[in-house]
Amino acid sequence: MPASPSPQQLIDALNWRYATKKFDPAQKIADETWHALEQALVLAPSSIGLQPWKFYVVTDADTKARLTAASYRQTQASDCSHFIVFAVRRGIDETHVERHIERMVEVRGVAPESLARFRSMTMVNLDRAKNDGTLDTWQEHQIYIALGQFMTSAAVLGIDTCPMEGIERAKFDEILGLEGSDYATVVACAAGHRLADDKYAAAKKVRFKTEDVVVRI
Repeated sequence: MPASPSPQQLIDALNWRYATKKFDPAQKIADETWHALEQALVLAPSSIGLQPWKFYVVTDADTKARLTAASYRQTQASDCSHFIVFAVRRGIDETHVERHIERMVEVRGVAPESLARFRSMTMVNLDRAKNDGTLDTWQEHQIYIALGQFMTSAAVLGIDTCPMEGIERAKFDEILGLEGSDYATVVACAAGHRLADDKYAAAKKVRFKTEDVVVRI
């Protein structure tokens, strides 16, 4: 197992992290660091392992400017190093399940027939959610697991982030060419390095006391 940060280092990183309001547009995330963060997205867990998502990593200045306009002019989108748009796979179906199974066969070297029970169980759950009208909502919830993993990984590596739900999803879909596709924007996250004069960087983190939110049974 690779060396891990100490418990205190993790807590320090999470205390250092905040929703960055002002990014330094001159500072870019180093390639090696970004590769690790990209893998944090790829390795994010999801229900039944279906990975119902795509992550659009935007570094092109013109595209970021257009996305800023569709983010109610929040400058994080344009000033950050990498702007990530999290899109959900809508109407997830048997085709997606088969694609996942093919990947399992490829990676684990198992026979397709050995996954018959997994395939059946997965389709039962998807069909139930579809009939209940909760399929897309269920899959959309998975996006926030990936977002949380990305932000925590970034904090451990000393990279600033700002999650952004204050965006015009339909306009994002238009800009990114998602209209008419199986994918739709859910949330975005700016990543990069904070400006030294961002007053929120030095503000004390306000959280309820541990005993008010953690119930030990």
